[in-house]
Amino acid sequence: MISSACDFHVERFAVEGMSCKQVNLNHEPLPYPDAEFDLVTSSEVVEHVENYRALLREAFRVMARGGVLVLTTPNVLNANSRVRYLVSGFANLFGPLPVRNDKLYSTGGHITPIPYFYLAHALLDAGFDNVELSIDKVQKTSVFWLILLAPFIFAGKRRFMTREREKFKTITPENEPHVIAHFSWPLLVGRTIVVSAVKSGGAQDSPA
Repeated sequence: MISSACDFHVERFAVEGMSCKQVNLNHEPLPYPDAEFDLVTSSEVVEHVENYRALLREAFRVMARGGVLVLTTPNVLNANSRVRYLVSGFANLFGPLPVRNDKLYSTGGHITPIPYFYLAHALLDAGFDNVELSIDKVQKTSVFWLILLAPFIFAGKRRFMTREREKFKTITPENEPHVIAHFSWPLLVGRTIVVSAVKSGGAQDSPA
């Protein structure tokens, strides 16, 4: 099995016996040919790039049929983050940014907060199937806030789902599981979301 790695800050990559190609994902494609990998991982990357949908299309391109993508990103939908956004307008781990910052690996490089639904939507639009959600760990602060706010959150869920289904008609069989996930235990208490998707054998190539 052959493994490859790429990053913008290659000087921070230190895995013995493996080189790391430098790439600026805001301006360049992934430096690999089509259908090269059976597994693609993206660890804490999508929140650092200007166009994460383009990156997901690139991941689809470099994956072989039947390949699996696994990515992680900060969970901006846990109860702690929802409270922070309510009082400040900034999601957790997405605060005011330094200007002309070149330390893109830091939280100062978190330029794209991505709620789970939009990540799942982007994966499906890129051509992936079988989008699944998990988390790295339960965040205790979010559990505390969820206990306090559960009546408001779940009353809001009922109102939101009713209006979206009956008035706005935005809920479809394809997107409903990912909409409902926004009120699920993993997203309400998880620190980091871990999302996987599959490039099915019968999937068509993603549009350029």
